[in-house]
Amino acid sequence: MNPQISIITVVYNGGALLEKTIQSVLSQTYTNIEYIIIDGKSTDNTGEIIEKYKSKISKVLSEKDNGLYHAMDKGLKLATGNYVWFMNCGDQINDEKTIERIFERHSDGDIFYSDTALIDESGKYLSLLSEVSHNKAPDPLTPQAMSQGMAVCHQSFIVKRSIAPPFDLRYKISADIDWVIKCLKNGSTIYKLPFCLSKFLVGGISSKNRWRAVRERFILYNHHFGWSKNLYNHIFIVGRVVKKIFK
Repeated sequence: MNPQISIITVVYNGGALLEKTIQSVLSQTYTNIEYIIIDGKSTDNTGEIIEKYKSKISKVLSEKDNGLYHAMDKGLKLATGNYVWFMNCGDQINDEKTIERIFERHSDGDIFYSDTALIDESGKYLSLLSEVSHNKAPDPLTPQAMSQGMAVCHQSFIVKRSIAPPFDLRYKISADIDWVIKCLKNGSTIYKLPFCLSKFLVGGISSKNRWRAVRERFILYNHHFGWSKNLYNHIFIVGRVVKKIFK
């Protein structure tokens, strides 16, 4: 099988970081890629960088949006591939053979996921996500595994487009977590890969709005897992944070 994968990059005034993201997609040895860039009508040099590579990009949409997840939702609606993968500005596919290695191992599946390499703006490797998260990208990955924190980030989460729901735009910071949970509920064949799928640029909107993110996640976890279980899990999460502070 040679399934098509739609890779979606969302950007707004990300000219300083966008080129590395684009290059990580275009350098893939796997060729059946639909590459989509959603630009929020940037005012820096983002447009110039997109123009530089435009002949190799499948679709470009440049218009104002209502935030990150609205832009990601636009990309999802434009995608036509068998699978969708969000690789936003500043993030990178781990290496040039990453997608080829996925489909060499598995000819089909609903979801593929892995651990994630964390990097800074210079591209310097910091750590694995599993080294700073208690969940450590569990296998198997279930919706319940997301109930105590970020078990997997969307940059290392590839999902069959037919089971991928739209983003719930009521969530301004945590809609990706809600989306991942819904995808897991819709999926049946889920594979953990023994190699990193992505390099994730730390410092996203949730880290810059930490307390708002906590409140929003509490609401969405209530929806998915119920109030009592959610309260218990948050007591566990708070305990984990306190333990790290006084370690």
